[in-house]
Amino acid sequence: MTGLTTAEVDERTRNGQINTVPDAPTRTFGEIVRANVLTPVNGIIGVMFVLIMVAAPGPDALFAGVVISNSTIGIVQELRAKRELDRLAVLNAPKARVVRDGEVHEIGVSGVVADEVLELTPGDQIIVDGEVLVAHGLEANESLLTGESDPILKEPGDEVMSGSFVAAGSGFYRATRIGAESYATTLAEEARRFKLANSELRQGINLILRWLTLIIPPVSLLLLISLFSAEDEWREALRGTVAAAVAMVPDGLVLLTSIAFIVGILSLARRNALAKELASVELLARVDVLCLDKTGTITTGEISFTDLIVLTPANGTATTDDAIREALGAVAGSDPNPNATLAAIGRAIPVPDDWEPDVVIPFSSARKWAAASFSGRGTWVLGAPDVVMDHCLDDDLSARVRDDVAHHASAGRRIVLLAHCDGPLDDHLPPGVVPTALVLLEDQIRPDAHEILGYFAAQGITLKVISGDHPATVSAVAQRAGIPGAENVVDARDLSDDVDELADVLDEVTVFGRVTPHQKRAMVGALQSRGHVVAMTGDGVNDVLALKDADMGIAMGAGSTSTRAVAQLVLLDNAFATLPVVLAEGRRVINNIERVTNLFVAKAAYAVLLAALTGLMSVPFPFLPRHLTLIGTFSIGVPGFFLALEPNWRRSEPGFVPRVLRFALPSGIVAGLATFAVYELVRDSPGVELDEARTVAVCALLAMGLYILSMLCRPLTPFRITLLAGMGGGYLIALLWAPVQEFFELHLPPADQWLTLGVVVAIGIVVLEVGPRLVPWWTSPRMFRTATDDDPTRR
Repeated sequence: MTGLTTAEVDERTRNGQINTVPDAPTRTFGEIVRANVLTPVNGIIGVMFVLIMVAAPGPDALFAGVVISNSTIGIVQELRAKRELDRLAVLNAPKARVVRDGEVHEIGVSGVVADEVLELTPGDQIIVDGEVLVAHGLEANESLLTGESDPILKEPGDEVMSGSFVAAGSGFYRATRIGAESYATTLAEEARRFKLANSELRQGINLILRWLTLIIPPVSLLLLISLFSAEDEWREALRGTVAAAVAMVPDGLVLLTSIAFIVGILSLARRNALAKELASVELLARVDVLCLDKTGTITTGEISFTDLIVLTPANGTATTDDAIREALGAVAGSDPNPNATLAAIGRAIPVPDDWEPDVVIPFSSARKWAAASFSGRGTWVLGAPDVVMDHCLDDDLSARVRDDVAHHASAGRRIVLLAHCDGPLDDHLPPGVVPTALVLLEDQIRPDAHEILGYFAAQGITLKVISGDHPATVSAVAQRAGIPGAENVVDARDLSDDVDELADVLDEVTVFGRVTPHQKRAMVGALQSRGHVVAMTGDGVNDVLALKDADMGIAMGAGSTSTRAVAQLVLLDNAFATLPVVLAEGRRVINNIERVTNLFVAKAAYAVLLAALTGLMSVPFPFLPRHLTLIGTFSIGVPGFFLALEPNWRRSEPGFVPRVLRFALPSGIVAGLATFAVYELVRDSPGVELDEARTVAVCALLAMGLYILSMLCRPLTPFRITLLAGMGGGYLIALLWAPVQEFFELHLPPADQWLTLGVVVAIGIVVLEVGPRLVPWWTSPRMFRTATDDDPTRR
């Protein structure tokens, strides 16, 4: 195979006949800036800023600073994430093996030119459309394009489509359509994807924002109409309306959510784990079933040959142990692109000089065997013993071999059977196969597998091992790795195709052997049909379909290009120990965003209530815009930022939005009622000015807000106590330091009004504590633990 010459490649490059790969869907700098500046929240704040500049330009416009801070922090964090992900994407980028001047070279996919000759091996993703030139048992799986999961045998002259992948065999093909003309060029580039994907957190927050966008306009209009009649100047009416509208907008919620996700992505990137979308951080924390392929995940994937056990001579063809070793070496060397098992045998047993194969059928995870025919020596088969023995006609010999296989499999060894037959070789084994030898191999368990898998089990995550190996081998390895229930094993060949029946078995059984790629996919679907959130780990071409369908697909960096292309998370350094860290980051994001969302929803609840009460009673609004900026800063904004990034290992639970609403809404209503009550009591007192009543309202709302914050910080740790004290101390400085006091228009009321403030706030706090105990639909916030024995990063 010569391929193109260097001159031909240069000519095509000059003519623009190159595989111009469309830019991966990662945001450019301009798109990042636009996405963080042109947001609905910033739009609302911007409109309010214009209105306040018309009505009362000056310190009351301070709230507009949130637009600058939100945009700046969001842009900086996303650029950091983009830079880190682009760095990792280089390591994960697919490559093309092209034949030029008679030699195979590995290049980037963008370097492929028209009429290029490309090499294909098992697990390769086909990156451009083309015509097959040479095929050695080449089978292409086009399920990612057509949904048809059965591999398709490809012969010279057949077409292969970009986006499909090599299920078995090897070969060469010539590129016929490249670049934009190629069917699925972008599939291999999705490792660079950086997007705000759908997740329960984002869906919940978007739902809350949609409701607020429906509530804010009519409430603001009601307040504006009321204030026009209650205030002497239209500017005061507009200022009060702006203050209420700004308070109702959860201005930092989306920002803090994005930051929490991005910080999680960066934490994983530092451990060489490439998450292709922000939701990947959240997904593993929600997973309740983790499906594991044995090889390369529980084990290291480094297979070594240990022994050859001769069973019987093969009908006079191989009469000595040496002859059988030669046959084994010949079969292992017949595949130009051997899998890990054949490669391990090939390293131990050399290929004999005088064995030339006539026909070769490469190994397929669906067939579970490989075979080769040799002139004058018949056909030799190497594969799963229980599959190959189905074609043995000698029942006594078959029973004896099966007993030997069961004995070695129970010790956790991987076993393949070498057999001989005289029939012609095609896609199906002929009857009359004669077993000649058992080949024993070892696959070492990862040193940290026992501890990591034990941790997942302790965290309530159900483990399922699904492998193509012998059931007894898989069970023994799983038991050595410490997987609970690993002694409970089923041969997947006995499983039903019915989804409900399969789901019933999966509920009871932990370990499955002799699983085909289609069955792995069906198992994922069956688990999902019972409401489970399923993660799947894998590294081989036989895992692609299951990885694609799982809620979270996790691929090893050393795995095939096709598995890395479809997985949401790629462990580039093959470190299985990274998974608990992913779990930790997901828990941190989920729990902390829930806590911060409680703060913002409570704020929106008391803001809407205060605006409605003010509008209905036609009284001046209790706050100036600058007052609410001060309250939001000390009770929500600053503490929310620190709490969103705090370590948090609590197990995640479904029901994010209902749980938030059942705490935040009643808590916000109590805070609003207490604030409005003290405001009216003080405002109606003799000798009290409006500015003084507003100052008391500021103190009351801030006190209630800090108490709600303290409830969400339980159990109180030294860090959280310091945070609460700092926020309270910061407000006292603003209240008592003259320059700041003047800036925020804080005017201390007469001394007797402080008693009114204390009594009303105390009543509000009692209601906050007692309410969840007395009202069924009012729930207490979940306790948010910090570093405990559940900390996955300490494993």
